[in-house]
Amino acid sequence: MSAKTKELLKKVRMIVPPMLDKFHKGQLGRVAVIGGSESYTGAPYFSAMASARLGADLSHVICTPPAANVIKTYSPNLMVHPMMREINQVPASPEPASELASPIINMLGNLHAVVIGPGLGRDKLMQATVAAVIKAARAKNVPLVLDADALWLIQNQPELVHGYKECVLTPNVVEFGRLAEAVGLGEDDLPDTGEAGCKKLAKALGGVVVVRKGGVDWISDGEKAIVGDGEGGRKRSGGQGDTLTGSIGTLLAYRDVYHQKLWDTEGDLDRSETLMLAAWGGSTITRECSRLAYKKHGRSLQASDLTEEVPVAFDTLIGEKEESRL
Repeated sequence: MSAKTKELLKKVRMIVPPMLDKFHKGQLGRVAVIGGSESYTGAPYFSAMASARLGADLSHVICTPPAANVIKTYSPNLMVHPMMREINQVPASPEPASELASPIINMLGNLHAVVIGPGLGRDKLMQATVAAVIKAARAKNVPLVLDADALWLIQNQPELVHGYKECVLTPNVVEFGRLAEAVGLGEDDLPDTGEAGCKKLAKALGGVVVVRKGGVDWISDGEKAIVGDGEGGRKRSGGQGDTLTGSIGTLLAYRDVYHQKLWDTEGDLDRSETLMLAAWGGSTITRECSRLAYKKHGRSLQASDLTEEVPVAFDTLIGEKEESRL
């Protein structure tokens, strides 16, 4: 492990709250995952479970009724809300998206962070509903993590997140290219999709944090860049990025608690630095989960195997503070 990685892990550890008797339910993380449709039920589950296994007190899934019925059978540990609808599930209405978004928007004040995209799909009503939620979350300054088909939305409406400094995007190489094209960056503008390219895209989006997933993960806010280069597994099964989004979601929740100074915090990290640390920490934990799962399962590795490694990866990389131990 490099000296730089050790330094970054030390800083991530600063924003992770200890487990103290004075805390009550919900103070150490209230995270919601918006996604899950008739065709996709695994992705929101994996994201929400990663959030829970990393320590969030309350982990929600907001999805369609068919997805909710399935996800509830996966685990009783998640709170599942069937608030989303696909266009074939609602009667004609002048403003169906705003009507559907309203109860979700009412939840935002009780959440530390929101993950949008796992299992979302590209249904027009689903996309319009989350667009309304993103606008409201931005107005309320709620941190966001956007992945998968939420990035399809941003590709078509980049103004939704442009300049929002509480937002993390997690594109793979293909999604990265689409986002770059959407903000007018051509091949000549992007020398590569590594550090320089990641910086350019983040800057073009007004300083959102971009996590460009790949052989190594580049993380940038348009000014600074750090790399997640921990060893991962060699199996590229679907769903591993959902562990990433859920992990970032919980670290964003911990970040909020850090800035509230609900315990005797270390250091004086500013919000821009802690946003980058949450994104990098999520990347590093996910890569370690992948490595651990691959060592056990090899080519048979599935996304669910990463879920089981989240607490192990946390203990290996960050570890509990002395105050948390019995």
